[in-house]
Amino acid sequence: MASPTLATPTPPPTLPSVGYLGPPSSYSHQAALECFDNNTHTFVSQTTIADIFVAVQSKTVTYGVVPFENSTNGSVVFTLDLFCDRNNTYPDVHICGETYLDVHHCLLSCEEEIKSLKRLYSHPQAFGQCEVWLNSTVKGVERIDVSSTSKAAEKAKNEPGAAAIASRIAADVHGLKVLARNIEDTSDNTTRFFVLSATERSEPTQLDGRSDKTLLSFITDHQPGALCDGLKVFKDFGLNLTSIVSRPSRKMPWNYIFFVEFEGHEKTENVTDALEALKPHCAEMRVLGSFIDKQKLRKPSAVVA
Repeated sequence: MASPTLATPTPPPTLPSVGYLGPPSSYSHQAALECFDNNTHTFVSQTTIADIFVAVQSKTVTYGVVPFENSTNGSVVFTLDLFCDRNNTYPDVHICGETYLDVHHCLLSCEEEIKSLKRLYSHPQAFGQCEVWLNSTVKGVERIDVSSTSKAAEKAKNEPGAAAIASRIAADVHGLKVLARNIEDTSDNTTRFFVLSATERSEPTQLDGRSDKTLLSFITDHQPGALCDGLKVFKDFGLNLTSIVSRPSRKMPWNYIFFVEFEGHEKTENVTDALEALKPHCAEMRVLGSFIDKQKLRKPSAVVA
C-alpha cells in the first residue's frame, strides 16, 4: 500500500519591508511608523542614510524612509548628496511619498545633573536644531556627531559623563534619564521625510495633479542666464515652485545640481509639457518622483512634554 502523500505547507506571505535610519526609536523610525502599519510591514534598521538608498535600489527592502529637510535647520545634506547620484548608483530609487514629524528633543543621560556632563552625542541635524539651548546651557561641552539620535542614546547609556540629544521615546527604550525636555530652538520644529521605492510610482490624486508635488534635479549648461531661462519654464506653464536648493555637481568647479520642487504630478499633461520645454536648458535632468502634498493635509500638533 502506497504511503500517503503529505501536503507541503504553504509558507506565510512575505510582508513588505521598510528601511529606516536606526537603531529603533530614532525619529526616522517614528516617521516610518507614521507611514506604514506595523501589522502589515516589517521594519528594518539601517546604519546610515546611504544604506537605505542601497537597500531600496537592491530591493532588499520594499520602501525606505529618509529625512530630507527640517523647518529649523534646513536641508539634510546627506540625503541631498545621495539624490545627486553623481555616479548613477541609484538609478531606480525615486520618491513615492512624504510625511512630516514634529520633533521635540530631550537631553538624555545616566547622570543625575547636567553639570556632570563631559560630552554630548547626537546627529548633526539635531545639534543644529538646538543651538540656542546648547550655547546657553552646556557651552563648552564636547559635541560628537553620530549616525542617528537613537545611536546617540545607545552610546550615552554606556559612557559615564555622556549625554544624548534624542527623543523622549529613546529615553524609555535605552533606560536613560531625561535631564531637559523640548530643547529645540523653535516649538514648531518639524522634519520632512521622503518615502523611497525602486518599484512603486505614485499616480495623480486628481486629474490635474493639484494635490501632488514633484521633485526634479537638473544641471544647466554653464553659460549666462541658463538657470533663469530654465526656471522661467515653470512660470510659463503655471507651475508653482515650493522650494529650490543646490549641491555641487563635482563635474567642474562652481557647477551645481539644482533641486526644484513644484506643485503638480509628473504624469499630468501640463507637467509633461513643461518638462519637455525644460530639457533644452539642461545638460542633465531627472524626475525624482511625485507624491501627495501632505503639508496641505497636516495639522500642527502641540508640544509633547
